[in-house]
Amino acid sequence: MKTFLPFKQTVANSVTLVLVCLFIQQAASAQALSFKSPVKESGTALQKGAEYRFSDVATNVDALVKIEDLINGAEVREIDQTGGLGYDAAFQPLVYSPGGTGTSYALFSVKFVQKATNSSVNIADFSATSLDLDGNSKLIEFSEITMSGSSSTMNYMTATVQIAVTPVSGGFKGANISGVEYSGIDTSALSAMYTVKRNTVGSFNLKLGAISVGASSASRQYSLYMKDFSYNINTLPVKMYSFTANLNNSKVDLKWVTASEINVSHFIVEKSTDGVNFSEAGLMFAYGNATDKTNYSLSDNVNTNQAGVIYYRLRSIDIDGKNELSETRIIRIGKQTEKNISIVTYPNPVSNEVRITIPANWQNKKVVYEIFNAAGKAIKKIETANSSQTETMNVSSFAPGFYIVRVSFDGQIAQQKIVKH
Repeated sequence: MKTFLPFKQTVANSVTLVLVCLFIQQAASAQALSFKSPVKESGTALQKGAEYRFSDVATNVDALVKIEDLINGAEVREIDQTGGLGYDAAFQPLVYSPGGTGTSYALFSVKFVQKATNSSVNIADFSATSLDLDGNSKLIEFSEITMSGSSSTMNYMTATVQIAVTPVSGGFKGANISGVEYSGIDTSALSAMYTVKRNTVGSFNLKLGAISVGASSASRQYSLYMKDFSYNINTLPVKMYSFTANLNNSKVDLKWVTASEINVSHFIVEKSTDGVNFSEAGLMFAYGNATDKTNYSLSDNVNTNQAGVIYYRLRSIDIDGKNELSETRIIRIGKQTEKNISIVTYPNPVSNEVRITIPANWQNKKVVYEIFNAAGKAIKKIETANSSQTETMNVSSFAPGFYIVRVSFDGQIAQQKIVKH
């Protein structure tokens, strides 16, 4: 028998359950909310429209939880898991994602009411923190927290993040961008967390689901743990102006510029061949303290006879040991033939900006970049007379869904599918 880890278990087909924990606090009374023993009040169990009452989540307060919608084949397998999984006092639905390609999720509404009635009450100093937004090459986890009105705020838990949080109507949506999978839930893994806050909340909506870019299907345990939860948020005293990587014959020239530095110790250039597992490629001592722009450069030798992709990122470390990661830069090495010409897009899925790496022999040439929607209509196009190896296109205004990135040079065309979430 497999031993289950707290918050996360392994299900059939060796698919790891992914947990998103949401902490709701009632700061005025410092009273933890407790979701236990739900009773179905209406609708068909576990189906769209089913509503459940959680009694006594706080003194004289119940919570009505309704399955508002099930999108793209998502299923609610259990409305509240117990029996030693996660925390018995948490709201813990088990949601199934069918796999394939696309976004699937369960939409829940949560309404706070007076005990044994349907009369609304408010929870003061509301704070919802989403944990463990991880992912892999097949699945990208996300959570979305929304409330009526526009007075909610969002904070990352640390300056070094593995998630991207974007504003949506009435709240915020967070999704993994690193592709890093976690084992269990670690409340010190601040890079995979974000918090949404509001002074007074009577109800809110919650989307829990995944963006699937492969055939893998999975059931996920989600957890809404209602208890005070605080973080110490520290930011690194360095402001990065730019970080670039360019292929130059048999080496990669890495350059970065800081806009300001306070007690910075050193920088570490990290490289990877899969975009997930990184190793140290070089170290550069920092100037330390500066109020103006400071330039740094470092070269990394590469084997240009072997085709492949190299990912670079920059880690800034201050004298107290705090560290921060830059955005990832992509370099393609090796010669391309007309039969195997291809491009690399990163991140994929994407929230705001997609970076497109082209073949080395297209670099410094006139290149056309286009993005097509699912209907085959071109919705964005840029031309560069002197293209770098990696170009950036902003897709923040695009609706969620599938798109095709097409790049052309001198009659040659390469394209790749991306997912916008």
